[in-house]
Amino acid sequence: MLKTTLAFCLLLQTAYASSPATVTGLQCEYLERPLGLDAPTPRFTWRLQDVRPGARQTAYRVLVATDSVALAQGRGAVWNSGVVKSGTTLVTYAGPTLQPFTRYYWRVEVKDHQKQPASSPITSFETGMLDQRNWQGAWIADAHDQHTRPAPYFRKVFEAKNSIKSARAYVAAAGLYQLSVNGKRVGDHVMDPLYTRFDRRTLYVTYDITRLLQTGQNALGVLLGNGWYNLQSTAVWDFDKAPWRARPTFCMDVRITYTDGRVETISTGKDWKTALSPVVFNSIYTAEHYDARQEQPGWNTVAFNDKAWKEVIYRSAPSGNIVAQAVRPIRSTEELPPKSVHRLNDTTYVFDLGRNIAGVSRLTVQGPAGTVIHLKHGERLYPNGHVDLSNIDEHYRPTDKSDPFQTDIFILSGKGRESFMPRFNYKGFQYVEVTSSRPLTLTKESLTSYFQHSDVPMAGHIASANPTLDKLWQATNASYLSNLFGYPTDCPQREKNGWTGDSHIALETGLYSFDGITVYEKWLADYRDEQQPNGVLPSIVPTNGWGYEWGNGPDWTSSVVLIPWNIYLFYGDSKLLSDCYENMRRYVDHITEISPTHLTTWGLGDWVPVTDKPPVEFTSTCYYYADVAIMAKAARLFGKTADAARYEALATAIQQAFNAKYLNPQTGLYGKGTQTEMSMPLYWHLVPEAAKGQVAANLAKQVATDNYHLNVGLLGQKAILNALSENGYADVAYRIAAQETYPSWGWWIKNGATTLYENWNIQAKHDISLNHIMFGEIGAWLYKGLGGIHPDPAQPGFRNVLLTPHFVPNLAHFEASHEAPQGTIRSAWTRTGHAVQYTVTVPPNATATLRLPVVEGLQPYREGRAVKSEEVELVAGSYVFEWK
Repeated sequence: MLKTTLAFCLLLQTAYASSPATVTGLQCEYLERPLGLDAPTPRFTWRLQDVRPGARQTAYRVLVATDSVALAQGRGAVWNSGVVKSGTTLVTYAGPTLQPFTRYYWRVEVKDHQKQPASSPITSFETGMLDQRNWQGAWIADAHDQHTRPAPYFRKVFEAKNSIKSARAYVAAAGLYQLSVNGKRVGDHVMDPLYTRFDRRTLYVTYDITRLLQTGQNALGVLLGNGWYNLQSTAVWDFDKAPWRARPTFCMDVRITYTDGRVETISTGKDWKTALSPVVFNSIYTAEHYDARQEQPGWNTVAFNDKAWKEVIYRSAPSGNIVAQAVRPIRSTEELPPKSVHRLNDTTYVFDLGRNIAGVSRLTVQGPAGTVIHLKHGERLYPNGHVDLSNIDEHYRPTDKSDPFQTDIFILSGKGRESFMPRFNYKGFQYVEVTSSRPLTLTKESLTSYFQHSDVPMAGHIASANPTLDKLWQATNASYLSNLFGYPTDCPQREKNGWTGDSHIALETGLYSFDGITVYEKWLADYRDEQQPNGVLPSIVPTNGWGYEWGNGPDWTSSVVLIPWNIYLFYGDSKLLSDCYENMRRYVDHITEISPTHLTTWGLGDWVPVTDKPPVEFTSTCYYYADVAIMAKAARLFGKTADAARYEALATAIQQAFNAKYLNPQTGLYGKGTQTEMSMPLYWHLVPEAAKGQVAANLAKQVATDNYHLNVGLLGQKAILNALSENGYADVAYRIAAQETYPSWGWWIKNGATTLYENWNIQAKHDISLNHIMFGEIGAWLYKGLGGIHPDPAQPGFRNVLLTPHFVPNLAHFEASHEAPQGTIRSAWTRTGHAVQYTVTVPPNATATLRLPVVEGLQPYREGRAVKSEEVELVAGSYVFEWK
């Protein structure tokens, strides 16, 4: 059968031998046809699509023009990179200064490995303001103060006096907004703009509104929400005391280009009018309240009579740094009907989605005017069937009962069937308890929920013969997405904080499964906004000021180093690393300043362990070492030789000090020999080379002593599976990963989890959110520890793939794929009897180094020939190996 398969593959390869390559996947700033870019030198990326063995790009030329027709004819280039002999598919614009409000067209021409040319389709990107001086609009708000609860409406009617060629709306806001044109909502984003440190950086978004405008009269409508800018709810993090807090405000320019070439800009100013809306309260932290009796039908249309509306007031800009939001937006990505509904009495119904999500619910109902409906969202039920919030409301500090946690309030107008869905809030939940002040009849069709998150494309897939393992990967992805709202959060219900530790723990999980670079680049800009002059970072980013005194330290805020470095490894793009280099340096130098012994006690330690917790000095020093080692590599990359030498020497000093204190060279034990103490030095490469075998063996013994169950916390779970699989004990790692009794990941799945939990113990009294990402390293390990897919630091961006698959016992099949910058990497193996078949795909324009697993008693074969070497170098193509 194997010979037949190989013969068929060779036949296919011969048939395609003369097929030309194609250039696909064109992106500018990692977005498809982006609008409103502020990047003065945007990055272009593409892929080579070519099924031929050894397919690769040998040269490229990038052409940029303002005329698509001319570009198609090879004329009118604003920038011509010239023919560059290179296989790179990442190029930075290096032409004349880009002009604002301009659509640029671009394409790529390449030569393949046979020197044959191929050309991409023409695509485009469009610049935005580029310079803040190009804004014409004023910042406006209503005259109410920050304590006013109803959200404000704003409107303006204007006349378009000619036929319209194109129109763009540029909207900047402190708070959140929904924009409408002639009564129709613009776009499908939710909760724009993204959360930033509002007094240091404000984001604006660009929308194409050409089709919504008409010659003649037009109406612009804006509904403003509070977001994190004016949070009126109170919690332990003092959100309500943010230094920037004020009534929401916005600025907008609508730039219209007419068919005769004339340009007109309609801007925010004193000619706008405002009124309070039916959104009588909105809190991104708790919920939204809507009084349909206050509706003003047609408020955002031309025909509406706004004589009773008020004048707007001018406001100063929230910051002096207003920049484009070039990030994958938050969207409603999935519509979920309830799996079931239970009527508890004539005024109470409980809907069950069957899975835990982040997002909102839409209720459609009919009832008398003034009927008050509460929609309580939660993750658990009490034994009596009501929704239980006790696991997620412990950090909420309400001052009264007017703002119940995760509970929307909908007051009916009595005008037939009515629908409500929050605009400026999201929640974490599986159950929705709907309680009305009057008896109502509800059915399953009355409520629909929507999964919301940053709409990052899928970039990976896992499938195996173990259903629990597959469900665990799906739960990990669900938790990752539930905690991605323009920045990585810990949980979508009780906190919504950008915890730095949770983010770097789950970083690789996100990068293997999703294309999240735009979110991480935005978030690291938040870091640069938040960092203090001495290098200290807060434990949550963005922050209103909380987190500089608690929760930070190397074990958490190493994210400022680990994220840029991993983006470089996964994408082969050094821009973020370069942008953050000085921030990384200041941060690491601060740790050095307060750690004269080369050991640091700054940090939280192994958070939420099963039982054992090493000293904070132990775990924080591991991260301190990792940070310094990365700093040395980054310095070498950027030609900073003095920095590189200094950090290399410092890394050696940290390693020596750490091992002198914690490693027993005779026994090969670190500290007390717990799982975290044994795995972290292995994973972060502090173990002396000569001792690795003994330390790894001791770790495996400790796991066996613990009956192949976890005994780690947040930091230990990041390390343990990798430390085992990277040091000869992948079988032990798999036994942990596949475990289905407490404490383990699988125990959650067996108990009905559809997302990851915050505590190994489901019955814990505290730290028991049911949708947390902090224990999410398992998602990345599946790609690494079983599929064996790793980026090569010497050729980042998977230009060379390091493949170390592990054919672990008791698993009949496993496959992993990852959409890398060059294309799809696939690593899959299947057991048939005693034989193992391994298939691997290396994408065009990439190579791979395959370390062949040792399968006891079996010999590896490739295309019927025995393979004698331990490593095999592969070019682009698909391959089949068999151990028999």
